[in-house]
Amino acid sequence: MRIPRLLVTAATALALAACSGGGSVDGTPGGSGVRDPYFPKAGNGGYDIGHYDLTLDYDPDTDAGHLTGTAVITARATEDLSAFDLDLKGLDVEAVEVEGRDARFNRAGQELTVRPADELHDGETFRVTVRYSGEPQTITDPDDSEEGWLPTADGAVGLGEPTGSMAWFPGSHHPSDKATYDLAVTVPEGLGAVSNGELRDERTRDGRTTFTWHTAEPMASHVVTVAVGEWETARSTTDDGLSVYTAVDPTQADASRKVLKRIPEIMEWGQENFGPYPFSATGAIVDRDEDAGYALETQNRPYFPGAPDTVLLVHELAHQWYGNSVSPKTWRDMWLNEGFATYAEWLWEEDHGGDSAQETFDALYDGTYYDDEDANDSIWAFPPADPPDAAHISDSPVYQRGAMVLHKIRRTVGDDAFWDLLSGWAAAHRHGNADTGDFTAYVEKSAPDEDFTGIWEDWLRGDGRPDSP
Repeated sequence: MRIPRLLVTAATALALAACSGGGSVDGTPGGSGVRDPYFPKAGNGGYDIGHYDLTLDYDPDTDAGHLTGTAVITARATEDLSAFDLDLKGLDVEAVEVEGRDARFNRAGQELTVRPADELHDGETFRVTVRYSGEPQTITDPDDSEEGWLPTADGAVGLGEPTGSMAWFPGSHHPSDKATYDLAVTVPEGLGAVSNGELRDERTRDGRTTFTWHTAEPMASHVVTVAVGEWETARSTTDDGLSVYTAVDPTQADASRKVLKRIPEIMEWGQENFGPYPFSATGAIVDRDEDAGYALETQNRPYFPGAPDTVLLVHELAHQWYGNSVSPKTWRDMWLNEGFATYAEWLWEEDHGGDSAQETFDALYDGTYYDDEDANDSIWAFPPADPPDAAHISDSPVYQRGAMVLHKIRRTVGDDAFWDLLSGWAAAHRHGNADTGDFTAYVEKSAPDEDFTGIWEDWLRGDGRPDSP
């Protein structure tokens, strides 16, 4: 995720031609990254992935656990390609095929470079199969949090934001390249494997159980999950027919039962405020509180380490509209995820007997929101639309000051126009990607008679605490 383009010298080109049996090289290697400002090696250039078909077999009975995988990736070339990259950190690659033919490959860091036997042409749809195995890694982020493949007390969980999914399957791991997914996960009998989307099949044979999951709507790889462990599961539907699937570690069952029963209520409230739900399933995964250091908006069913409270559940479910359906174009646009989900918390509290959004805004501005002075000061550390580096994309300004930007817009346009803006934004970029410029343009177009210059300059992009609320 850090080199914007694979540079090929004349000598390298000749060597590659020799490896393929000679002949001219018309195509060029795809880029080993999409030039993300914070994770430049994230994703890959030269193609767009449409579907992942992942077959995984996990044995947790070693220190780190052993994973065997086959990834069948369907993609479309966006330029003539002599080679292309996939993101994969660790694990041993045993074979790669492109369109059913053996392909040459090599590894360099997180880059798996594949050279197909035949060049790929611009617009061509192709299928690449990667067979791999090993002990998947836990990745430490620039902010020192852990993601990737995390061993748990009774299994493991795959968490991907922002770069962790490359620890357990190869792909183009950047939110700008979404795809649909099929996952078949085999684990020892007695354990469960919970993933995104809808459970299509569950079969046990010779002491091992395979769980097959299907996600029909586009999904960014950082919100893909597989959670292996002992689960108490429940399946139901909401009044409007939405599938609800929850998986709870038995140690968290009692503490989680009451809050998870509110999922249908939260989904109804979300649709009233944010528009139609963009997916076919919802739910939650609740693991033990020591199994991960954070909750994550994994698509369809958010992941929680320990039983969540209602406000945290609201936050992660709001992400299904803002962050999962409308995903950021780059990791600089993280505030479009977290500012919206944080403001959803404010709206929920406002609608359910808590502080109004205005009261929350005032407390943040006045420095009385947190008991700790440093925490109050941290809100103004940098503009929400411009974190200083990758270590700060999940810091307080992205969440709280991002939500304050939305409240300033609400005060400017009025409540009726603001609700239209919330649902309209979600609809305009449904299953797509957007950046800060897209959002500011959308707001200005939605309210052409209003002047938002001060909000953009002082609250969204300005340094420090604005002079007045």
